[in-house]
Amino acid sequence: MPKCSKSEKIEDALLWECPVGDILPNSSDYKSSLIALTAHNWLLRISATTGKILEKIYLAPYCKFRYLSWDTPQEVIAVKSAQNRGSAVARQAGIQQPVLLYLAVFRVLPFSLVGILEINKKIFGNVTDATLSHGILIVMYSSGLVRLYSFQTIAEQFMQQKLDLGCACRWGGTTGTVGEAPFGIPCNIKITDLPPLLFEVSSLENAFQIGGHPWHYIITPNKRKQKGVFHICALKDNCLAKNGIQEMDCCSLESDWIYFHPDASGRIIHVGPNQVKVLKLTEIENNSFQHQISEDFVILADRENNKNENVLTVTASGRVVKKSFNLLDDDPEQETFKIVDYEDELDLLSVVAVTQIDAEGKAHLDFHCNEYGTLLKSIPLVESWDVTYSHEVYFDRDLVLHIEQKPNRVFSCYVYQMVCNTAEEEETINRSC
Repeated sequence: MPKCSKSEKIEDALLWECPVGDILPNSSDYKSSLIALTAHNWLLRISATTGKILEKIYLAPYCKFRYLSWDTPQEVIAVKSAQNRGSAVARQAGIQQPVLLYLAVFRVLPFSLVGILEINKKIFGNVTDATLSHGILIVMYSSGLVRLYSFQTIAEQFMQQKLDLGCACRWGGTTGTVGEAPFGIPCNIKITDLPPLLFEVSSLENAFQIGGHPWHYIITPNKRKQKGVFHICALKDNCLAKNGIQEMDCCSLESDWIYFHPDASGRIIHVGPNQVKVLKLTEIENNSFQHQISEDFVILADRENNKNENVLTVTASGRVVKKSFNLLDDDPEQETFKIVDYEDELDLLSVVAVTQIDAEGKAHLDFHCNEYGTLLKSIPLVESWDVTYSHEVYFDRDLVLHIEQKPNRVFSCYVYQMVCNTAEEEETINRSC
């Protein structure tokens, strides 16, 4: 029987805020929590202040869950399984597994189960990946095709049985308690017919973003030479916005990325190694049917403006030779932006900037005014930052989480809590007056 222990290895984690103004059934529901997924399919709700496990749920014995994400921020969580590749013997025999992956969906206020959905190739065809975002099931194909379906419609039409955590359940001739080991949670949403299609588009590497006012989407044209070029188009008629082709002038090993601002302002954030552009989407004057993209503000990395480096060498004859070469925009010895996030309650943009100093990297977390981009505060991270590792940084009110993934799926989690420094706060207020 799978057990949950204090030494359980964490696969992924999310921070759940303490709700305000809602009447919830349990007192623990009012506590800010860290939602953690372990290596053995346990979903844990941990107090963000004490570290105590408030709730634990065993997901399932039939697949390996690996990824946590917000479907709707602070409302609905999606837990995604690893893709089902089948056994080596089955692959050699040419036997394909019909179920690609599973998505477990939970509401957080209060913490309750929506259901587990399977993504079946017999229904969707030769699908390569799928995810949930803002109530939309996004299905992706190797050709670059992206298709969108309503998760609510799917749940209403194809849910075989409503399940409640902690309640007895009979499923497939077996009886157990939902969310407890070894029974777990049965897959209770099985699509038998292709659901109504909301939208489809082709994009390089399935890159697709949707947002803005009115609705627009961002894609990269489905050609390899177009990598790093982003098209911003109206959802209603696929019309390209004016100045809707965005391409950052940079030369780097890692690609820049773009997404709609999570503050619901309809703006767009475009992040490169040495700059963060915040773009706004507005109506064209005297033409309410078309929109244009313009720059709202830019955050620049603290580095030398001249990218040309000169190296002096002396030949055997004593002649001095000067060689000039260009540094990459994400050269580790220059300050480089790695992560950009938004904190909604404080209305702040947080930017993680990293510089390689000698053998180790040093990072600092900068807080910027979300409206104007002004730098308000910079906090150095105590731990070193190895640029070869995978990193995630979450900022929520007074808490900062830094999750570092080392080789062999070894994770480290660093937790910072900010405290109010009255003297410093007064100095900041006086400077801004």
